[in-house]
Amino acid sequence: MTTTRYPQRVRNDLRFRELNVLRAERVCAGFQRIVLGGEALDGFSSRGFDDHTKVFFPAPGATFVPPVVTEEGIDWGEGVRPQSRDYTPLYNEVNHELALDFFIHDGGVASRWAMEAKAGDRLTIGGPRGSLVVPEDYAWQLYVCDESGMPALRRRLEGIAKLPVRPEIHAVVTVADGSCQDYLAHLSAFNITWVVGHSEQAVADHLAALTVPQEDYFIWLTGEGKVVKNLSRMFETDAIDPQLVRASAYWHAK
Repeated sequence: MTTTRYPQRVRNDLRFRELNVLRAERVCAGFQRIVLGGEALDGFSSRGFDDHTKVFFPAPGATFVPPVVTEEGIDWGEGVRPQSRDYTPLYNEVNHELALDFFIHDGGVASRWAMEAKAGDRLTIGGPRGSLVVPEDYAWQLYVCDESGMPALRRRLEGIAKLPVRPEIHAVVTVADGSCQDYLAHLSAFNITWVVGHSEQAVADHLAALTVPQEDYFIWLTGEGKVVKNLSRMFETDAIDPQLVRASAYWHAK
């Protein structure tokens, strides 16, 4: 009988870091990469492929002093707290650089900042506060996401690609524009199904055609909240261990 391996949660000391923009890169038509560095990056840790780092975007002309973590909690100081968004940290330990990949779309405060960012700009981040460490070598793995989850999927598949024996991977990615496929072009050896047009039904049809094995599997779903909730119901059966399913909303439609 095989012993089930479960993802493990680890905690980090919460830190807020004010970092320097080292460079901005357009990694594909749909994503702008901002590479950050500086002494404040020392001690940075991110062990989970879908970790979240909170990124703060002060209003133009405003000054934001990073909060201080005390024994009583977070001291935000005075003034207006800036808008913030969660992003997947892509940390390069060798170069000691942190990359954030921003999906470019109209009306987004983060997207607008990323398109205007230049070397020497400053950016404050917080966390990750903790990680869910998921073994990379489950024999069968399923990943479902939209554009918001593509950086996490990219990080995950890049890690799996280094394994001596590659697991059976199924990825279903829904995008508004097919040009976003270039973001994962270097991972074409993996089985990635693209759904262009954000059709929840089309995604559900692809998932219904899959057979989850009885053991040694992992399932990850993310994207818009209601969509994730609906799709995750497909895996709420007695045959599937809920501890091996990770379903999380990365954003919510208004």
